[in-house]
Amino acid sequence: MEILPIARYLGIISSPARKALARELYTARLEQKDLISESAQCYHFGFVLDELDHFHFSPGQFVSAVAEDASGKQQTRAYSIASAENGKRFDLCVNRVENGFFSNHLADLPDLPIGGTIRIHGPHGHFILHQPLTDSIFVATGTGIAPMRGFLQGLFPSTGEDLSQGKEIWLVYGTRYESEIYYRDEFEALAAARPNFHYLPTLSRAPESWTGLRGYVQDHIARIVEERAARLGIPFPGPAPDPTLLASELKFDIYTYICGLNNMVSSVRELLTGFGWHRKQIVFERYD
Repeated sequence: MEILPIARYLGIISSPARKALARELYTARLEQKDLISESAQCYHFGFVLDELDHFHFSPGQFVSAVAEDASGKQQTRAYSIASAENGKRFDLCVNRVENGFFSNHLADLPDLPIGGTIRIHGPHGHFILHQPLTDSIFVATGTGIAPMRGFLQGLFPSTGEDLSQGKEIWLVYGTRYESEIYYRDEFEALAAARPNFHYLPTLSRAPESWTGLRGYVQDHIARIVEERAARLGIPFPGPAPDPTLLASELKFDIYTYICGLNNMVSSVRELLTGFGWHRKQIVFERYD
């Protein structure tokens, strides 16, 4: 059975409306392919859209890749963009799935060598950072890290102005094994350079030699929220949201952005609403 890799845009636009949207196809040329976790068969792909002067998108959005399978049937898969805007370039992060057409099509050299191309349309999706920017907790498991990498590149560009506005940003990343911590060196370097960015990888099947965090992402989100409340002198848990407030009147000083499998997403949402959080300050995308 083919599992949808990466976060897929679910339910924000109805199916009829999606079909009505223009689907202009672009040719994406593969410029970089790296196996970033052999145990998880996770690949990082760097693509270039040569026909465009600039590929405009918001970090967190996705593209849909299109190709024909061996029977001539058109296959389409949605992949979160694993980068911020970078001229005509964009990145993807994809787990190879056994018997999965598209992940194998991307990963196999005969199908897609360096310089080879795929067809895409996009960008799509509303999994983007809310404005004005607030303190934010990013929560991801597996390839749900893709849009979070885009968020962080947008907030902390390698060149130019720091756009985080001094807001506290946490990345809580959960996986099973140390070999499956995607983009680890990149995030550790960012945390060392930016004091308002806090990188918290946690392993659910950590060996005895592991000196970092253990357990699931839920185990560490509660600590972040409680410690922040104590530092700011606000109640924890907070009062229940006022149901009489209109959406236009809602103002939050922190958001949580979640991307991963449904069980994790649901569990984190339940945890935060139990702390008195309003459902609108919990932004999520799930891919199963």
